[in-house]
Amino acid sequence: MSLPKNDPAVRAFRDTLGMFPTGVTVITARAADGRLAGLTVSSFNSVSLAPPLVVWSLSSHLPCVPVFESAPVYAINVLAEDQQELSNRFASRLDDKFAGLDFTEGEGGVPLLAGCCASFECRPFAAHPGGDHLVLIGEVIRFARDADKRPLVFQGGAYRRLA
Repeated sequence: MSLPKNDPAVRAFRDTLGMFPTGVTVITARAADGRLAGLTVSSFNSVSLAPPLVVWSLSSHLPCVPVFESAPVYAINVLAEDQQELSNRFASRLDDKFAGLDFTEGEGGVPLLAGCCASFECRPFAAHPGGDHLVLIGEVIRFARDADKRPLVFQGGAYRRLA
């Protein structure tokens, strides 16, 4: 049964899901025409070690969905605890979320954001409809981490820091 987004039960469900703390990521890609795309995502998790697979999802109504569906490579940038502004930027509706940002290019020119505690460069492995979201599974082709950085965490509608 699908409820309208403004239904109080939908808000209650979302608030209850928010009790589970998650890491904060920014998923980035380069479109076929060279445009850069990115969005803040907390629905990220591991799937398999062999082969190395990860999963994440995005709302099906977002205009960037075609970019992520067709990108030959995308990156999952795990934000560090001092990158709350970066999370807010990529969660916004800014036209150019990459303006003035420090990033390097990974496989296929995918943007890798500076200062993150980890990054995963992925090839598409599978995509599945999931209600009002698209569920994407990526095969990790390259990864990096900075073990000295702590991750940005989101829980209960607010950013948190690990104790």
